[in-house]
Amino acid sequence: MSTVASAGDRAELPDGVGGSAGTEFAPLIRAFARVFGHRRDAGAALAVYRHGQPLAHFWTGYGGDRPWTADTGTVVFSATKGITATVIHRLADRGLIDYYAPMAEYWPEFGANGKAGITVEQVMTHRAGLSALRQVAQNTSEVLDHELMEQRLAAAAPDHLLGTPTYHALTYGWLMSGLARSVTGKSMGQLFREEVTAPLGIRDGLHLGYPGPGSATRYAPMAGTQLSAARNPIASLVLGRGHGIPGVVGAAVRCLFVPGLEAILEGAEPSLLQTEQGAANGVCTASALATVYGALAGDGVVNGERYLSGHTLHEMRKVRSYQLDHALFYLPMMWHLGYHSIPVPGGPTGFGHIGLNGSFGWVDPRSGISVGFVHNRFTLPLFGLDISTVAWLLPLIVGCVRGTRAELTPAARSAA
Repeated sequence: MSTVASAGDRAELPDGVGGSAGTEFAPLIRAFARVFGHRRDAGAALAVYRHGQPLAHFWTGYGGDRPWTADTGTVVFSATKGITATVIHRLADRGLIDYYAPMAEYWPEFGANGKAGITVEQVMTHRAGLSALRQVAQNTSEVLDHELMEQRLAAAAPDHLLGTPTYHALTYGWLMSGLARSVTGKSMGQLFREEVTAPLGIRDGLHLGYPGPGSATRYAPMAGTQLSAARNPIASLVLGRGHGIPGVVGAAVRCLFVPGLEAILEGAEPSLLQTEQGAANGVCTASALATVYGALAGDGVVNGERYLSGHTLHEMRKVRSYQLDHALFYLPMMWHLGYHSIPVPGGPTGFGHIGLNGSFGWVDPRSGISVGFVHNRFTLPLFGLDISTVAWLLPLIVGCVRGTRAELTPAARSAA
């Protein structure tokens, strides 16, 4: 059941859309229903908050064989990184971590092989020279052993891209969990609960990995072809040798690929969800994501309790690098400490994190708007359209909140 607060009339929802929102969100709801309401075996949800209060929360479609509901969550891929970063900021806020100190000060093993001077800030902004997955893992069994991956990254040598923004697509999660484990003795999954869900009053809807027994979160499996195209002989050959290609193509392959990796996404309960991967395997509802980012929008006080200090919020909100990212085909990521800005209308003053299939969490501290968007379609032919969803969805959201006219773009129509 939706808990949207509204001072005025509620918008009429199209057939197949559940939830509620004020009438100012009518253009957004129409666009949402048109794009996400007719996908086979797939669904989506969107939550918009302002100053921590829900303005809109609605959903459509299916999570597996069940209609999507307010409690449906799905894998948000790299949108997980924003939650992991929030954990690290909570630890920094208590003086357990200094962004400008070497990682090895907290995690002594990390200082091996020329890494003694690499700082927490460099790791959180993807400049640690440790983006290559093949450097630490040779197969999927190793990828799924998160403590082994922490140990191997601690022992690894940085590559020639040290100091250059190069997306640490999967290694980011193990690096952050290794750091957090060293200063707290706790796993990242436990810290998700203690540093995020419990203090923010998120009773359910945010998990690292598959929701545990008794969880009210209804997991929506991924719909679509996923990464099955990687099994094509030509694709396998290119990916298998891609780590040696110079430039951005090689960097992209190195940060994402080991042989057989596509298999960890398959099935109703994919093996990806049986590990703790703070870069990639969060299972979230839209409202839980919006709640987390809502806590980053104001003065750091949530439900009358101090969640983050003003100093920490200031550090989080600063853009740390305007260099184009070497592993993301020179996209202008505008890296923050664990987040990035979004160079679309309404986006540059905020920050958040987009996931591999386009799910995202986002906040604009100036306006107090926070957003959670999740969906479960993951199919390579439509990958470009899905990951660019933020480019049309965010301007629509901002326009509706401001009461301005907003329309669905041609690119969004084609994504339906």
